[in-house]
Amino acid sequence: MSNPTRFAVIGAGWRAQFHLRVAAADPSRLEAVAVMALNEAEAENVRRRYGVATVTSLDELLALKPEFVIAAVSWPAMPGLLKELTARGVKVMGETPPAPDLAGLRDLWTSIEDEALVQVGEQYVLMPGHASRLAVVRSGALGAPQSVEVASTHLYHATSLMRAYLGLDMERAVVSGRSFETRMTLPLGFDGWAADPEPEAQTSTYATLDFGDGRVGVYSFMNMQWWNPLLSRRIVVRGTLGEMVDDTVVRWDGVDPITSRIEYRRTGVDMNLEGNDVVHTSFEGKVLWRNAWVGSRLSEDDLAVADHLMAVGAWARGEAAGPYSLAQACQDHALGLAIEESARTHRDVVVEGEPWA
Repeated sequence: MSNPTRFAVIGAGWRAQFHLRVAAADPSRLEAVAVMALNEAEAENVRRRYGVATVTSLDELLALKPEFVIAAVSWPAMPGLLKELTARGVKVMGETPPAPDLAGLRDLWTSIEDEALVQVGEQYVLMPGHASRLAVVRSGALGAPQSVEVASTHLYHATSLMRAYLGLDMERAVVSGRSFETRMTLPLGFDGWAADPEPEAQTSTYATLDFGDGRVGVYSFMNMQWWNPLLSRRIVVRGTLGEMVDDTVVRWDGVDPITSRIEYRRTGVDMNLEGNDVVHTSFEGKVLWRNAWVGSRLSEDDLAVADHLMAVGAWARGEAAGPYSLAQACQDHALGLAIEESARTHRDVVVEGEPWA
């Protein structure tokens, strides 16, 4: 008999639907018991697309006894909702970021009823590529990691990747950033494909994050880089024994430089009739990551969301530590805010000694 992780969602917008979508892909493991939606059009969309019941009050939602509640609301509304839920003893997973600005983060941390009741949604380290690269780094193949360049996603997501690749926690960071107006064609954006795309002004932001002891993060992001098919998503990790550029690893084995690659087993290619899935990744003959949702046809980002929800469920049941705590989320957003502040002021910004650290 299945024992699915039972969660409820507050909010019915774009972010909320990530969680509803992965639950619909495998109801035996993830069950969305209800969605709290005040907008009737959004509520109707949830009922129609996902077959999930909707309610209009927190009392109705909690009466269904979910194992945890996902707060998928706006940035300004997030701190108050986290405070209210934890005051009622509810285990909650808040979407990123947990508060809009640094003052809000500090107030949330110092005034929340119990920060141990909170996890935050941050799935990037669980995506197949990142999970595989992290496994290579943690194996010691590159020696001690020294620097990481993230040209992939923005701000707090990028800093969470940096800290993971460098093996950091709450270390002091000196952040130096700059922004530039550049021109780039954007054929695909949040609203879909453009009819006749032309080069247009886009903001590019670059920053270095000096974590001390020779450990450096390099941030590079152009506006809408997530969706723009003309831009790559690039990860470069350098260690004391070599370098990894995306999925290619060059390292010193004691005698010679050795080049190896992270390989992906993908089905549905050419004459393979198993359906479209990434099944596993491997490195030098050893499997690094396995798809726990083979047959679901979920995208790589959705696979990470599904794995993250399962990890939050294990935390809610007391079976494992949480995957991404409120403290970690506050630190990453503080680093992201420092990138923006430094780019705006052309001055270094230091992140250290925050209350969650």
